[in-house]
Amino acid sequence: MTLPPVMTMASASYAAQVHEPMAMETIQRQPVPLGKVFIQRDYSDGMLVKFQAKLPLDLNDRVDQKTFETTINRLNEIYSDAETLKARVFCEGCLICLTGYLALLCVKTHYEKQVKEAARYLQTQNEEVYAPRGLMMVDPFERGLRVIEVVILPLERG
Repeated sequence: MTLPPVMTMASASYAAQVHEPMAMETIQRQPVPLGKVFIQRDYSDGMLVKFQAKLPLDLNDRVDQKTFETTINRLNEIYSDAETLKARVFCEGCLICLTGYLALLCVKTHYEKQVKEAARYLQTQNEEVYAPRGLMMVDPFERGLRVIEVVILPLERG
């Protein structure tokens, strides 16, 4: 003899949510990537965060060398500024130590501000330059600052 399954009110409402058909207007269609290209770090200056500005061959038909170099060079400048030792950064570090790291709850560090600036810059570049050309650069911070991932998307026909 099998016992009927126990269904509580919570599990009944969950089951209704799970099996309820999803409205088509809530589904967003994401384009399927055609491929990915990775821009490697440039270690010629040591361990500084710096990416190679040479345009990969896979992107030749989508973006010109000058535009690509401008984007990469600006990212390199932002990350270089983030890692530059300045009096302000030194004082910031001292304040953080003196407050037992509690200052980090109230104040963003110079490094955090620069990382956010790089993310904003890349977002702007994606919207204005790369997305219309069927490309999307992924924030290198999401990849541990090891590579810049460039996703190749199908071009919109219209």
